[in-house]
Amino acid sequence: MLSSPEEIREQLSAHGIQPTTQRVIIAQAMLERCAHYSAEDVFVLVNRESPRVSKATVYNTLGLFAERGLVREVIANPDRVFYDTNTTAHHHFFNTTTGQLIDIPAESVKISSLPAVPSGMKMEGVDVIVRVRPDPSRNP
Repeated sequence: MLSSPEEIREQLSAHGIQPTTQRVIIAQAMLERCAHYSAEDVFVLVNRESPRVSKATVYNTLGLFAERGLVREVIANPDRVFYDTNTTAHHHFFNTTTGQLIDIPAESVKISSLPAVPSGMKMEGVDVIVRVRPDPSRNP
């Protein structure tokens, strides 16, 4: 993953994003490792030592990052949007009890058929989210 501010600025520019100080701070916090973040996670992460970025800036920046393909937006349930730093093709398990997302390699999911795309539309992608929860019969 990316770590230096120079690498972050280059990556932002490559995605058509103006590398402002706050965007660099947010991207650097997120792109240090491959992970799934909520906007609240990012807000806490970038402000953990001292307040540097407002909540509105975090939300707006994450939307921009997703729109430009720097991160991937994953809507696992209606209450929580995740921002995934892994933008390669893959799917997810969503633990409905803990709220955790776990990557599923794309080749592990086989889709044999999809409906015809409505007239005038173009397919953008297919996201599979498999919702799981602990099996009570497995716990003593």
